[in-house]
Amino acid sequence: MIFAAIAASLVKLAFFGAVNDTTDPTMPTGAVTESHVDATLGTVVNDIVVAGTIEADATVPVRATLAGAVSELLVAQGSAVDAGAPILRIRSETPVDPVIAADGTVTQPKPKVRVETVTAPITGVLGGLAVLKDQLVSVGDTVGSVSPSTFSATGTLSAEQQFRLVSQPEDATVTISGGPAPFTCPGLRVSTGPASGAGTGGDAGAGADPGGDPLAPAPGGGTAVSCSIPAEVRVFNGLAAEITIAAGTAENVLLLPTTAVEGLSDNGNVWLVSDDGAEPTKHPVRIGLNDGVMVQIVDGLAEGETVLEFVPGAPAPVEEPGMMFGSGG
Repeated sequence: MIFAAIAASLVKLAFFGAVNDTTDPTMPTGAVTESHVDATLGTVVNDIVVAGTIEADATVPVRATLAGAVSELLVAQGSAVDAGAPILRIRSETPVDPVIAADGTVTQPKPKVRVETVTAPITGVLGGLAVLKDQLVSVGDTVGSVSPSTFSATGTLSAEQQFRLVSQPEDATVTISGGPAPFTCPGLRVSTGPASGAGTGGDAGAGADPGGDPLAPAPGGGTAVSCSIPAEVRVFNGLAAEITIAAGTAENVLLLPTTAVEGLSDNGNVWLVSDDGAEPTKHPVRIGLNDGVMVQIVDGLAEGETVLEFVPGAPAPVEEPGMMFGSGG
């Protein structure tokens, strides 16, 4: 039995060799590989989507245009008025110097009288009527206000979105969850300073706080965007809205993932990969439109050229289900 065991051991050594597990569990065994992507032709749609709010348009003050006394109130508070409609009249009297005749008789002429009619600056509902008949007012005094029954969709552009807004469209598309179908919102305006809120009106026809401005700069800076809600669209103050600005489309153009380009406006850099296995080289390119995922390469690269999919030193984004990098749109 002893000799049989020795013989079995010799056979194992002869045919299978000695087992020598020298693997160190503390040493990494994986290999780091660089991810590459080819420049391909495709279409990029530069739609900028901004989270926004439906806000009642700003109340407009009614100001006195003459120094004098209020002689007549023509419209009661709470009345609907059209732009240019008379609201009140102001009367001013200017004394005239007496006339002395040759015989010494002194005649006092009547004072010069001037009457100004103060009108509504916009169409809306008259409110804040803060004067009484015979009250003295000065030029520029606020004697009332008109709250429009109109609304605007307002939001704030991020810095990245500002770079993507290479042109100034005239309108946007607004989508309201649970509301009407997406509709065109004309009169698109862009202004420095995020939307500060136009007021606290409750529903259609409600006025905004005096002095509110949907494009007024607010602390913290930024860029506000606003457009006018069409009169036939029923909305309410405070509704959440999605503002989509169509800022350009480019078809059959050279594309790369945004992760592969250093800089996403005007000029950028990519890292070219060579076939001989040499280190990737930094290469300048000129940039066009981008949709946040893919970017148009206007100049500096040819179709099929290979670059690093991720800019060296930049953290690789976490891919979400359904997201694919490196394919043209």
